[in-house]
Amino acid sequence: MFISNRTRPGCVAAKSTSNDTQTPKAGRRNLLQALSLAPLAAMLPAKVWAQNQLLKISHQFPGGTADSGDFRDRICRQFAAEVEKRSNGSLKFEIYPGSSLMKTNAQFSAMRKGALDLSLVPLSYAGGEVPEVNIGLMPGLVPSYEVGAAWKNAEVGKELSRILQEKGIVIVSWIWQAGGVASRTKAVVDPDDVKGMKIRGGSREVDLVLKAAGAAVVSLPSNEIYAAMQTGAMEAAMTSSTSLISFRLEEVSKFLTTGRGQSYWYMLEPLMMSKVVFDRLSKDQQNIIMSVGADMEAIAIKSAKQDDLAVAAVYEKKGAKVVDMNATTVKKWQAIARTTAWKDFADRNESCAKLIKLAEKLL
Repeated sequence: MFISNRTRPGCVAAKSTSNDTQTPKAGRRNLLQALSLAPLAAMLPAKVWAQNQLLKISHQFPGGTADSGDFRDRICRQFAAEVEKRSNGSLKFEIYPGSSLMKTNAQFSAMRKGALDLSLVPLSYAGGEVPEVNIGLMPGLVPSYEVGAAWKNAEVGKELSRILQEKGIVIVSWIWQAGGVASRTKAVVDPDDVKGMKIRGGSREVDLVLKAAGAAVVSLPSNEIYAAMQTGAMEAAMTSSTSLISFRLEEVSKFLTTGRGQSYWYMLEPLMMSKVVFDRLSKDQQNIIMSVGADMEAIAIKSAKQDDLAVAAVYEKKGAKVVDMNATTVKKWQAIARTTAWKDFADRNESCAKLIKLAEKLL
């Protein structure tokens, strides 16, 4: 398994098992090569194409090792190692952390076209392309990790999986994370706290709730939050507990609202695979991919909960004031969400309306 060691500035570089070091030009060349070869791969017989495959996994998070660092990167590494083992080496992987293979927002579309094999990315980032996926970061809709985990085999999860497969995407691992808020100016707990603040929500739906509460919304990927807060272009950011740690936002924040116990939202960050690529694998390889993906889910929940606790210690050590949510406060945000984000989502099309009703059955 090869781990690319190219990361964005400010990200933790991954340790490579290869002596090769990619240059930006080489990275672009590899991407163009992947794009050009995708149509050729699609024409090959499945038996030939699937014999020995080198698959690329891209994500936006800092790189580390299989045992340390951002747990989303660890999930990718552990997944790759276990699949390679179970497939007797017929499937091997290259992992590209820190959006080093391609830009964060390009990954979903690239998977749909077969130009990228796998990615672990917040599903809501593709909301402009597939509106239904915005349900993966719907404020107030998922009240706990347990409810999030129940989605996979519930009607809402099956419907979401069906929609994604129609769009060329296979969900390999269902990964949920609680969200918190890092702020430069004041703690963000009640909806009234965001009035007039320049704040990043992370999805269309969260942004609608923030706007209704009086905030000035800033839209950008989580790996660009640090620079925006450092310069003062943004005062606060909502993101997952792990991102609050991995992107070192404690260095540019004085306040933290944690996701431990209660949260504004839970975000779906699945490990996904191009259906074009998945369909070219042998049946045995497909079964291995999905089996290992399922095994990763329990590890992901445990790791996410650990980070919900760890983030508080990280910020307190830096001198930040740390506060928690409670059920009463969460209900205030949920009340706003029902009349803004939930309604807006349901009004977008029949498919979205169906998804929101199915999700509410689990509340």
